[in-house]
Amino acid sequence: MIPAVCIDSDNKPEEVDLSEWINKGANYHITHIWFHPHQGVQGCSLKEVRLTEKSDPYRTFALKRFAVTAEAMQKLVQMMRDCSELNDFDIYKLIRESELETVEIETK
Repeated sequence: MIPAVCIDSDNKPEEVDLSEWINKGANYHITHIWFHPHQGVQGCSLKEVRLTEKSDPYRTFALKRFAVTAEAMQKLVQMMRDCSELNDFDIYKLIRESELETVEIETK
């Protein structure tokens, strides 16, 4: 799992149930990375919030809604490798295109 903080909870899709939505500034843990080639976006699953059939057709959160620490970035890249058929060039290109950010995350 990769620690992350939500940096964008705006524009919740209408179909997503409010009980399954994320909160800006809240800490989460990314458990899986998904690439949706037809949509050209990366999605992620979270430990703390799961999208169920109540939020169809959405099953993942856009990865660009989260930031990770600089230290966690390498773990995120490894997770992308493990969760997809993408090569390193594709992964780094997607990171740039999704404008994935790094931040300091407060731990309790």
